[in-house]
Amino acid sequence: MAKHVLILGAGLVSQPLIDYLFANTDFKLTVADILRENASRAIDGNPRGQAADLDVNDTELLGRLVADSDLVVSLLPYSLHSVVAKHCLAAGKSMVNASYVSPEMRAFDQQAREQGLLFLCEMGLDPGIDHMSAMQIIHDVQQRGGTISEFVSVCGGLPAPEANDNPFGYKFSWSPKGVLLAGNSAARYIKGGQVEEISAEQLFHSTRSMRIDDLDFEAYPNRDSVYYEDIYGLHDIQYLMRGTLRYDGWHDLILALKALHLLEDHKLSEKHTSFARILAELNALEVANVKAAVAEKLQIAPDSRIIRALDWLGIFDDTDQKLEAETVIDALASIMSRKMAYGPAERDMVALQHHFKATFPDHKEAIQATLFDFGIPGGNSSMARTVSLPMAIAIKLILQGKIDLSGVRIPVDPSIYEPVLSELATLGIAFKEEITIS
Repeated sequence: MAKHVLILGAGLVSQPLIDYLFANTDFKLTVADILRENASRAIDGNPRGQAADLDVNDTELLGRLVADSDLVVSLLPYSLHSVVAKHCLAAGKSMVNASYVSPEMRAFDQQAREQGLLFLCEMGLDPGIDHMSAMQIIHDVQQRGGTISEFVSVCGGLPAPEANDNPFGYKFSWSPKGVLLAGNSAARYIKGGQVEEISAEQLFHSTRSMRIDDLDFEAYPNRDSVYYEDIYGLHDIQYLMRGTLRYDGWHDLILALKALHLLEDHKLSEKHTSFARILAELNALEVANVKAAVAEKLQIAPDSRIIRALDWLGIFDDTDQKLEAETVIDALASIMSRKMAYGPAERDMVALQHHFKATFPDHKEAIQATLFDFGIPGGNSSMARTVSLPMAIAIKLILQGKIDLSGVRIPVDPSIYEPVLSELATLGIAFKEEITIS
């Protein structure tokens, strides 16, 4: 009998996963979404698919959907994975998602192991492909008798060079608010063998310039890199950082938005009829002269790149408009989602690069592995492909009995990363590796 996969959520990254499972397995798929028409559209009439309503707060409905499946894929917001996991434990079903392992999810590890269930998390791009490609290199170095002293991994979802046509050097293939909130996060990494703590206020003062394949980028630390020292088996490493990659100059613009209090949750009211008025009130400026006043506040020239970028975005506009947002950061995200969206013929790009320094008994190696992947104009974005295809391949392997693990896991085991990376390469998602020996 064909296996039955329950897919919770029919959002931006779901389509490549659904298409892959229809094309490469005989599995039946139930796609459930809060908007049933989204699920129906994703199935596109395939006879092995069915659409279903989804209400995560309807315990009976969600429990029945989970119980009727062989494996559950949660493409819901990360905060809801633990709700789904409880239903999976009750029904004895394994689960896959692409989100970081939360403390709530980690708490299910022992029970999942006891029931022989696999809760495979961080199975997307970043986290996901980054883990798998890094572990393949780390295990190879260790098996050849080497030790790794430095590891830097950076990843970003960006416009392809020909679509990089706005002053921010960025376009949104997922939630604008999520990108902006990342600017309010602290980070930890290892430098000189010691833990470095970076506050949210200092995060964008900690960028480093990078040039990859003739493109200029910058990178900044991403969340808690120290956590992966043990997971990657990199004990006593001198430098370990996982970072976010952006086109050069991004940090200056984010620092300006932060200085103007635009990344905060200040409540909006009826008097906030334009963004210029929000900006003026937050910073005690005059609306009539807000652009010049902002330049003076930021101590930059009125014709500087930052002022021109903010002007292009429209935050100096005093035209009455419906902002349709409850908070300042929501209003900013709304403006960005309109101004910084991909056009129908434009490609997005995923760029991911690892740098290793490894020491062997008779030599040293500098290892660099680089991935560039591009979206398909009029088709799936690179972000959707690289997030969902690793999950799709893992789902196939789990239900075919080729991945036999239990507990709350991330893809650092060879039984996961070897076959998944191999198949991703056949789909055009592959790394170019360079080794310099000294």
